[in-house]
Amino acid sequence: MFTEIGGTKSAYTLSGEKGSPVVLLHGWGCRGQMMTGVAGALEEDHRVLTVDFPGFGDSGMPPEPWGIPEYAAWLKDLMEGTGFAGAAAVGHSFGCRVAAWAASEWPGLFTKLVFTGAAGLRKEPDEAARKRAEEYRKKRKILEGIRKIGALKGIAEKAEESLRQKYGSADYNALDPEMRKTFVKVVNLDLRDRYPLIQAPTLLIWGDMDTETPLWMGREMETLIPDAGLVLLEGGSHFAYLEQALRFNTIVRHFLSEEK
Repeated sequence: MFTEIGGTKSAYTLSGEKGSPVVLLHGWGCRGQMMTGVAGALEEDHRVLTVDFPGFGDSGMPPEPWGIPEYAAWLKDLMEGTGFAGAAAVGHSFGCRVAAWAASEWPGLFTKLVFTGAAGLRKEPDEAARKRAEEYRKKRKILEGIRKIGALKGIAEKAEESLRQKYGSADYNALDPEMRKTFVKVVNLDLRDRYPLIQAPTLLIWGDMDTETPLWMGREMETLIPDAGLVLLEGGSHFAYLEQALRFNTIVRHFLSEEK
């Protein structure tokens, strides 16, 4: 299904015909289809809304570079337009960033939250990371000067792309130039001051071998979110919800069925 929200074509799917509402929020570089297994486990007892965030899946591109506040406003409008305001949410990685901002901004939007491999906390860069970033800035500044020379502009642009491929993350390099601007806005926002504002009961499910959003993030979120608990999936990576689908879905179903 499609609707227009925030100036962009917005894709979503609905499943389940009865029970309390649940919205599924995929991670960065993914799409709602990645949550199909979770939807299948929940739709017998819940009405399920699965989204494609703008820039991913079948949704259109954001009309301009978005940050987390824009994605959260988009999600709120979609939930209200589909009758899912006041739903529980199950998010992965980037989806948790969006849900955390939305939950802190509009406390009544969610009844419960499940975060798995949740992104949202920034780690202070170590000395090696700072050195690498400084090298990138210096080389980029040199190329920006060369690009101003008309005859050398094309060569400089190719060199800049090579520089981005060398120094940028895989997620960053996989994007087109406009979505790279969105990516930078998303990853540079630390949500540390937002977590204490979340009123919904929150279950954190973490793969203890996650290298993308390491376990220390889950432990810190557990202390920052007022009503939060942490469950570990032993041996699980950043995609533990897929690797250990049966266990993950059983835990989620139990959490959603509990009385507040």
